[in-house]
Amino acid sequence: MGFYSQKILPYLLDWSLSDPNIAKYRKDILAQVKGEVLEIGFGTGLNLSYYPQGLEKLVTIDSNPGANKLAEKRIQSSSITVDNKVLNGENLPMLDNTFDSVVSTFTLCSIAKVEQALKEVYRVLKPGGQFFFLEHGLSNEPKIQVWQNRLTPIQKIIGDGCHFNRNIRQLVEYQFDNVQLEEFVGENLPKIPGYLYKGVAIKAN
Repeated sequence: MGFYSQKILPYLLDWSLSDPNIAKYRKDILAQVKGEVLEIGFGTGLNLSYYPQGLEKLVTIDSNPGANKLAEKRIQSSSITVDNKVLNGENLPMLDNTFDSVVSTFTLCSIAKVEQALKEVYRVLKPGGQFFFLEHGLSNEPKIQVWQNRLTPIQKIIGDGCHFNRNIRQLVEYQFDNVQLEEFVGENLPKIPGYLYKGVAIKAN
């Protein structure tokens, strides 16, 4: 992981993903989180202020040490106890059936082996556990899809692996049978990066 990924990108992500139009979607999805919680792709810790007041402990992972440095500032000012680890979501060291909730926001777009990461999410969830996600991805408009496909090779370089054109619905529904999902263009967001998937997937009992 080079200088750009560790020293520059975390600040760019923190700035772009702090958009108040995104914040309201974070607040909505995270209000439902409960129990033992794992967040994959913790990034700079933008979700911390939106977790429920009663949440006591949160395990977080992110593969970028530079992002973790920024996240530590938010962790120190939070009332939630956070066990923050520098790890890749493709191979989790946690035991099977460990968590009541797993959270992913703006993360599935950039994991290289995203199918493997979702298998890991399913594995570490308890039976009946819930996977909460807010992601951007492939639009339902063919004209926008064309531009998402054209721009993804450039975006992967700028965004350290980020894809505009991943079909998040397809990826999540392949792993989970019970998925409740909304697709929409985020309010005041550009259509190419702003097509959002917000939902909850439940592991079978």
